[in-house]
Amino acid sequence: MKLFDSTIASEVAAKLLEIQAIRLQPEKPFTWASGWKSPIYCDNRLSLSFPDVRNFIKDNLAKAIRLHFPEVEAIAGVATAGIPQGALLADVLDIPFIYVRSKAKGHGMENMIEGKVTPGQKVVVVEDLISTGGSSLKAVADLKAAGFEVLGMVAIFTYGFELAEKNFEEAGVSLVCLSDYAAMLPQAVADGYIDNGTLTSLEKWRQNPSIWKQD
Repeated sequence: MKLFDSTIASEVAAKLLEIQAIRLQPEKPFTWASGWKSPIYCDNRLSLSFPDVRNFIKDNLAKAIRLHFPEVEAIAGVATAGIPQGALLADVLDIPFIYVRSKAKGHGMENMIEGKVTPGQKVVVVEDLISTGGSSLKAVADLKAAGFEVLGMVAIFTYGFELAEKNFEEAGVSLVCLSDYAAMLPQAVADGYIDNGTLTSLEKWRQNPSIWKQD
């Protein structure tokens, strides 16, 4: 996993914190579907409601793609949160857009991939958030099964779990993110969302999220 730019990472984190797309509640943690207790909740779909944030993210994702995946011929969004981000990107880059469902449509053409399927086309996958990477890499596998050449993936934010890094490495998929948990923490302290005492607890969660506050 690569960060596009360290300065951009801090700026993206600041904007996501400001619009409450990232919420930090170490004393009243969120519970994920996996059962993990988490001091953070990240909903980057909120960025779509703020034009300045939306445009900042869109422009920098486009720059990341031009730098790391210059051969891109199409953008593929991952349902559902990657769809609007991907469509915005495809418009900026003036290339085709498709999206990948989590499961095949249950009626009609029963499509897994929506849009024109062009075998051999070079695509970059767009996600809003990376946790373990499971659903994201499933989308990559579905695209490859349909005949696409997947150049890599871009995302707005990642928690930076070791499991995710391992999953992407094993799948041979290059991932470029605008920001991550490590860049967000000092920004949250600088902007007054948390103090240094709270920072310790947040860092412990990152080290071993599966057992954090489970006793």
